[in-house]
Amino acid sequence: MKTALIGYGKMGKLLYERLLEKGHEICLVVDPYAKPGEKLPSGMPILTSLKDALNSGLKDCNCAIEFTAPVSAAENLLFLAENKIPVVCGTTGWYDKLPEISRAVQDSETSMVWAANYSLGVNIFYRIASYAAKLIDPFKEYDVAGLETHHNGKADSPSGTAKVLVERVMKEMTRKKKAVYDIMDRKPQEDELHFASLRVGSEHGTHSLIFDSPADTIEIVHNGRNREGLVSGAIVAAEWLCAKKRSGVFTIDDVLADILP
Repeated sequence: MKTALIGYGKMGKLLYERLLEKGHEICLVVDPYAKPGEKLPSGMPILTSLKDALNSGLKDCNCAIEFTAPVSAAENLLFLAENKIPVVCGTTGWYDKLPEISRAVQDSETSMVWAANYSLGVNIFYRIASYAAKLIDPFKEYDVAGLETHHNGKADSPSGTAKVLVERVMKEMTRKKKAVYDIMDRKPQEDELHFASLRVGSEHGTHSLIFDSPADTIEIVHNGRNREGLVSGAIVAAEWLCAKKRSGVFTIDDVLADILP
C-alpha cells in the first residue's frame, strides 16, 4: 500500500513508523508546520502544502491518512476529494462540514473513511456496551451512568468517544431518552442518562459504563494506554479502503463489519 501522510505531529510520526513496519510505502508527508528543510528519517523532505504534494506524486498514492487539526481538516478533505484521492480521516471537530465533504466525495466518485475514534479496542467496547444495554434494559431496577477521564490538556468535554458510547447505549435502552453531560445538581429524571467527565494529569483516556441496582453493580471499562490503538485502527481502515475499488463515505463500522462476526 502506497500511502500519503497528511499531518506529521505525534500521530503522524507514529503512523510513519508503524506503516513502514508493516511493509507499506510512504509516498510523501505533508505538514504545514514543518520547519524549512525538515526531512523524514528516510531523508525525504516534508512538504508544507497539499498543492506541493499534488505536484510531487500525490495521485500515485493508493490513499492518504489525514491526522491534522479541526481548522484545516475540512479544507484538506475537500482538496483530496476534488483530486480523487481516497482518504482515511482521523481528525475530529470538523463534522459540521460532513454533508459538504460527503457530497464532494460522492461527486468525485472517490472514497473516505472517517471515525471519532479508530481504536479497535474502543470500537469493540462500543459493541460490548450496546449488547449489555440491550440485556439490561428490561430490568428496570438497573440504572445506567458513565464517566470518562482524560489528561488535563484535553480541551473538549465530553469526549467524542463518550458521546458515541451514550448514543449506542440509549439506542438499546428504550427507557433512557436524554443524555446529560453537565454537572448534575439535582435528582436525575428516570429517562436521563448522566455521563460525567474528569480532567486530570496525563491520563490518556478511560471510559466507564456503570449499570447499578440495589443488589449489585456491573461496570464495563475501556482504558486506553497510548496512541497505538488509534494508529492500528487507522492502518486497518486504510488497508480496507485500498483492498478494492470503493466509492463513497464510510465509517470504522463499515470496516469492522467485514472483520467482526
